[in-house]
Amino acid sequence: MLSQRVIKSSVRRGFTLIELLIVMVILGLLASLVAPEMFSKVDSSQRKTATAQMQMLQTAISAYRLDTGTYPASLSELRQSEHARWDGPYLPKDVPLDPWGNAYIYRFPGSGSAAYDLLSYAADGREGGEELNADIFVE
Repeated sequence: MLSQRVIKSSVRRGFTLIELLIVMVILGLLASLVAPEMFSKVDSSQRKTATAQMQMLQTAISAYRLDTGTYPASLSELRQSEHARWDGPYLPKDVPLDPWGNAYIYRFPGSGSAAYDLLSYAADGREGGEELNADIFVE
């Protein structure tokens, strides 16, 4: 009699295939509801990060201009320059890439009335675009 109890209790220890399938369906439904919301937050945070990094670069460019009297020809001059009045480095580390792994676009002289242009081509890495691919400018 004792051996029959041991056999019956050991048979019922695992989950049935139906129970596992139900749990997988529930997890799939939850993921389909939560994942799009989470990925939209990632996209907006990347755009905010790019804006913050470009504002940091603007501050470094302004400090360079105050010391040398002119704007740098390229962003690399914020770290190392041969200019006689250069008092840098103006960035603690190398010029960062944008959150999508692309270099920031810096043009001196700038277009229109701007002294320089500083922008990121965003997620697609190409000029123009809409929504998540829209270029990011800092005024």
